[in-house]
Amino acid sequence: MKRFLSVFTVVALLATVSLNAQNAASTTTPSTLKDTSDPRLDPESKAHGVHWAKGVVRAAKPAKPSRSVNMTWHNGAIMTSAAVQSIFWGPSWSTNAGDKITGMDLWYSGYGGSNYAGTSTEYTGTNGQVTRTVSFGGHFTDGTTPSGGQQVAPILAEVCKVIPNPVANGYYPVYTDLPRGNAGYCAWHSYGSCGSTPVQIAFFWNLDGDAGCDPQSTVSGHSQGLAAISNVSGHELAEAMTDPRNGGWYDSRGAENGDKCAWTFGAPSVTFTNGSQWKIQGEWSNAAFTAGTGYPNSSGQRGCLGGQ
Repeated sequence: MKRFLSVFTVVALLATVSLNAQNAASTTTPSTLKDTSDPRLDPESKAHGVHWAKGVVRAAKPAKPSRSVNMTWHNGAIMTSAAVQSIFWGPSWSTNAGDKITGMDLWYSGYGGSNYAGTSTEYTGTNGQVTRTVSFGGHFTDGTTPSGGQQVAPILAEVCKVIPNPVANGYYPVYTDLPRGNAGYCAWHSYGSCGSTPVQIAFFWNLDGDAGCDPQSTVSGHSQGLAAISNVSGHELAEAMTDPRNGGWYDSRGAENGDKCAWTFGAPSVTFTNGSQWKIQGEWSNAAFTAGTGYPNSSGQRGCLGGQ
């Protein structure tokens, strides 16, 4: 899911004022090229950057019949590796986290080197090739301030406030305690800068009890809320690796590797390097589609790899 563009000049101005206010006492100043509200309201966004909920019908530019369904490279960088630190933002994380913080620590600790991480390693960019190298530096809990909403500007500001030493290959997912409500999407990923350091970020709703973002996992020991955010986390991290800053890989409709296999699963679970098991959607592989070795996505195109 690719990133979002500004909707109206006044929105950008208001977001800038809000961003400056949030960071008045911060030593690390965020900067971003865009802002967003609900991406369905942005006629220029083409729905990039969001993991749509089940049942949501979104407008997308139709692919030309002569074009391949495979993704193409857009002349930019990918992430050869990722250094992950997660943020749990909102007061309820201090009082009602359940198994979600400990569960996602286990998820990120086991992702690097896994077969699931290997589903994206065919993709290259100006800076090299995607690898299975994903390290996890732990989580931060910010329960002192309410979650600032789903726009890019406050999420980036939160990352720049909380992460003490951001790095250029950093991927910083922000898990809010906000319910999805009427929004038609479960999560998104984007990018910006903390001072002079480029960073990759992601946003997640609290998906407890949310049928539209529920993978219906049968993995033992996982709450429904943990199963939901772990599935969309696989979608967003794989997309951030292959298309971190708009110059990576996506198809003629603008769909990234997670989009093309959304809500389809190669098996009931995937095993990570630390032995933990998760129900996670597959990721699109150009090579698998070309060879006819992948499993079918929701359009019947056999290009998805499950990471088993």
